[in-house]
Amino acid sequence: MAEQVSDPKAAGLRRDVSTWGSYMWGFADVGADAFVGLGLVLASAKGGAPLAFAFAGLVYIMIGLAYTELASAFPVAGGGQYFTQRGLGDSLGFITGSALMLDYTIDIALFAAASAGYANFFLPYMGLSLDQFVVPLGPFHVNWLWLSETLGIILLLIWLNIRGIRESSRVNEWIGALVIILECGLIVAGFMFAWKSDLLIHQWKHEFPTVNQFMYGSSLAIISFVGLESISQAAQETRRPATIVPRTSLTLIFTVFLFAVGFSALATGAVPWQEIAAHVDNPLAVLARAIPFIGEAAGPITAVMGAMILFISANSGVMSVSRLTYGMSQFGQMGEWFQKVHPKFRTPVRTILVFSGIGVIQTIAAFLTNNAMSTLGNMYAFGASLGYTLVFAALIRLRFKEPNVPRPYMMPFNIQLPWRGRRVLFPVLGLVGMGGVLLILVEVVWTHEIGRIAGPAWVAACFIGYILYRRSRKRPIFQSIPRDWEADQMRVLEEAEEYDLLEQYRNALASEKRYEKRTPVRKETGT
Repeated sequence: MAEQVSDPKAAGLRRDVSTWGSYMWGFADVGADAFVGLGLVLASAKGGAPLAFAFAGLVYIMIGLAYTELASAFPVAGGGQYFTQRGLGDSLGFITGSALMLDYTIDIALFAAASAGYANFFLPYMGLSLDQFVVPLGPFHVNWLWLSETLGIILLLIWLNIRGIRESSRVNEWIGALVIILECGLIVAGFMFAWKSDLLIHQWKHEFPTVNQFMYGSSLAIISFVGLESISQAAQETRRPATIVPRTSLTLIFTVFLFAVGFSALATGAVPWQEIAAHVDNPLAVLARAIPFIGEAAGPITAVMGAMILFISANSGVMSVSRLTYGMSQFGQMGEWFQKVHPKFRTPVRTILVFSGIGVIQTIAAFLTNNAMSTLGNMYAFGASLGYTLVFAALIRLRFKEPNVPRPYMMPFNIQLPWRGRRVLFPVLGLVGMGGVLLILVEVVWTHEIGRIAGPAWVAACFIGYILYRRSRKRPIFQSIPRDWEADQMRVLEEAEEYDLLEQYRNALASEKRYEKRTPVRKETGT
């Protein structure tokens, strides 16, 4: 029998995330995406940007519903990687983990760069231009100011995350609350004073993108909705996750959908799309400045808020990639060295340092290209779409594989199917959502020149490392290490103080064992 991997209980993350903190871990990531995605999507989808955001948003809603079910049922650090490993096995779990790892490290680089970009909105007020800080570096041209600001932000976030998740959550909570107020105010004021239906119709009719441009734009629009994973990554450090996670996730899903679609419709009806596309570093501040009566004040205020929300979004990336890789190490997919927790702060210090360091390398590499923001966005969309496709497959598989696990929330629209002598609820929306994400993955591979090469290369390189590690430990590569998922589930529910769910789970398991004793032949034949 293959060896068991280390006990996740031994590392001991602290449950310090409250209801508002859980919501803000998600909003810090997803809520900030409009500050980045708006410019990138308008630059490619042009007058069809609202449709691109709406399509990606509908897929995002189904992703959100899937994560709500999985994170509340399995509140363990690791998120989508853990769900896929538990549902589909170790090798596919690792592929999901490597895709999301790419996403989170790019998250750190992309949103730290975007945060600095919004701060640079104020350079013209000082008589400066961002272009004047570009210097030749061999065959490359690098904006040393923007790059230095970005790296400084990442280093600050590394220090903050080592200090502890409670401190990180407090930063998210204060900044996130201010940004929600600002975004609501901008949408209301924008539609009251700046929005013109005839401009939106004109751009829709005469500036609609080609099929390739729309595919590229809608695949980039998924950037505006990536981040729900952060709630599930923090689930192991969330108090009463079975109660809190469904509340925070469902609220977040519809909050962010309304913001993203609202801003895209506002932008297309308020200014020519070219104005937003020309400022991919701070698009929302440009839009705010175009609102009559309040624009002179709203532009700078939005720039400040954008810099702050993107700062906490990068912060969310540091937290998520460290918890993802921490969980992968616990379950035998990475070296045990990554399980080290700081003796004082009880944070996974080694994963924070190593994978934030990868974010630093990606930042430097992106700034060596012609457009750092576009380069990072290309790779970001690939990791998200690949990872989410496998998460949907895991959701469907877990409905059949572990029907006894209490699910405080289930995706709507289920149909009952017979399965090994019982009735199992098949998630229809899970299948629809998987198809939608798979379509976005196809769009990414078809239209993203960088993402379709760098993304698969990253996953392949990670999988080679996985093979070498598993061989060194004499563990199977394409088969899973035997694990007692039932005992692990009971331990997790007990640690989370979800005693009612724990009792339900024990009763369901006892009932199943009694049934199996009465019908041994049926179990043996698999019917």
